[in-house]
Amino acid sequence: MYRLTSTQAFFRPERLPGFSHRLLQSRLGKPAAVRYLRCLAMKLKDLAGALGCAIEGSTDDSVEITGVLGLEDAGPGHITFLANPKYGPKLKATRASAVIASRAIDGIPSLISANPYHDFARALGLFYQPPRPKPGVHPSAAIAATARIGGGASIGPFVSVGDNVSIGRNAVLHPHVVVYDGAEIGDDFIAHSHSVVREFCRIGNRVILQNGVVVGGDGFGFAKQADGTHYKIVQSGVTIIEDDVEIQSLTSVDRASVGETRVRRGAKIDSLVQIGHSCVVGEDNIICSQTGLAGSSILEKDVLLAGQVGVSGHLTIHEGAIVYAQSGIGHDVKPHTRVSGSPAFDASEWLRAITAFQKLPEILRAVREMKKKSHE
Repeated sequence: MYRLTSTQAFFRPERLPGFSHRLLQSRLGKPAAVRYLRCLAMKLKDLAGALGCAIEGSTDDSVEITGVLGLEDAGPGHITFLANPKYGPKLKATRASAVIASRAIDGIPSLISANPYHDFARALGLFYQPPRPKPGVHPSAAIAATARIGGGASIGPFVSVGDNVSIGRNAVLHPHVVVYDGAEIGDDFIAHSHSVVREFCRIGNRVILQNGVVVGGDGFGFAKQADGTHYKIVQSGVTIIEDDVEIQSLTSVDRASVGETRVRRGAKIDSLVQIGHSCVVGEDNIICSQTGLAGSSILEKDVLLAGQVGVSGHLTIHEGAIVYAQSGIGHDVKPHTRVSGSPAFDASEWLRAITAFQKLPEILRAVREMKKKSHE
């Protein structure tokens, strides 16, 4: 059904049909070697079964698949995917052994999927998994006596966990993670190196913090005094991260001056994003890199902010709205609308406006010529 190979990816063998640790031990010699195992070769029919896809365009479903790569990089033994039809011509040059697509592709075995990109992601998860540290607490970690940490946790070197912290089961805290006093964290938490959870913040289940994330840093609040200096406003609120949120590297989610800053269930926040104090990021939001939300910005469910969007604060972007890259939001955005530009307005009108903008010099010359003729 499958065989072991040596490539550059960790994998999740327990997900595969017929897997057993006894088989792996017999092939590798030591149970510990499973942690360093690189890849698994699967028959195409077994991969199709795992994904729930039908195979079309092939009379040989015993083709071995050893990995997942994009159209241009895939070679023999790889499966690739076609999610956007505009990349269809690239399939003619691919050397992949199979493709995940919404329809059968001539000349290559095809796994038929209603959502090729999703099934590509699922296939990738069968062949690759980052190494997971062993459970236990490294001797150099500083864990307060009053901290409570659930079973199965892995606490790496130089981690600091403060007083009265609560962390659920199966947490992974990589080296140099810091959790301040009084923080509450759920199950299956993963915090990569140099991420920080500040005092009294609350984090749900299955949350991932990539390197350098700061949850609950002080909001940017100062009151100007009579002499022109700035008086720091105590940031007495908290930051709350709900279940199934992932926050990418070097992003800050500030605590509120009063009340809370909240990131709701399933939101995904890219690297180098600033979430100001008292903001609400809605369920299943996507926020792309270099976006900034000023204080008290409210994002409802299923909002998408593309890269380098600026939100001026004290406004609401309503459910299902899409904000295109480099837009400046200074007012509420209606539900299920698309806006672009700075200041942002309807994206369709913006496209017409930007097309006209490029023609302004030509129009100006024409107007000047008409004006000159009218005076002759």
